[in-house]
Amino acid sequence: MLDPRALLKEEFTLFIDSVLRGDRSVLERLTADHTFLNERLAMHYGIESVKGARFREVKLDDESRYGLLGKGAIQMLTSYPNRTSPVLRGAWILEHLLGAPPPKPPPDVPDLTDNKRGEPPRTLRARLEQHRANPTCFACHGVMDPLGFALENFSAVGQFRSLDPDTRTAIDASGVLPDGTPVAGAADLRHALTAKPDQFVTAFTENLWTFSLGRTTDYRDMPSVRAIVRRAAKDDYRFESIVLGIVSSDAFRRRETDGATNGLTQASLE
Repeated sequence: MLDPRALLKEEFTLFIDSVLRGDRSVLERLTADHTFLNERLAMHYGIESVKGARFREVKLDDESRYGLLGKGAIQMLTSYPNRTSPVLRGAWILEHLLGAPPPKPPPDVPDLTDNKRGEPPRTLRARLEQHRANPTCFACHGVMDPLGFALENFSAVGQFRSLDPDTRTAIDASGVLPDGTPVAGAADLRHALTAKPDQFVTAFTENLWTFSLGRTTDYRDMPSVRAIVRRAAKDDYRFESIVLGIVSSDAFRRRETDGATNGLTQASLE
């Protein structure tokens, strides 16, 4: 059986590189309608138009495959070895795309109940509904789970599926986000995330700020981060605009170093 991990990693690396080195809008990390495939990975995704071992840029016809949400590397990263996990996927979106990581679960949370031999099988959604019936659990799961359910049409290895593997019934990828926005699949979720671009770009800028300064971001940094995002908005949120905003900030120019500069430098733009 094909082990797709190396192929998925190569696709992900080439895709991110194309957005950042191409100085495109960082929003294209969610909206880009292209990816990089060779024949083996294309067949894994069910795409039959790519031939040969060489990776090349491919325009996508399936809107659910656009951007990061459609990448098998992300779908595998946020799954368990034997099944998908709407909880892990929702938590990943909150932390990495929206900059709002959920709190750690309490230590006494029981494991999700598996289907038992001899009993009618239940879908993963049905088992999670029972698992989060506790109002205390729902406080977090009510936010995370709709995000993750929207990606349920993707298996643990990133292949598209329309039937639940346990019950062989149609997968329900619908949900309602905390702001009341209904979603029904990856495309709807992407539209919802990009409807308020400042939140996504702010999360991206915070992560880049942390990398460039070599320390975590705190409340004192946020006025500078928000100013960088506002300026970048005038330039379609291009990657270079955000990088230049960081390297020209007082926090970057006055940061403490131990005989060497950590993170981003002006030379990294060349």
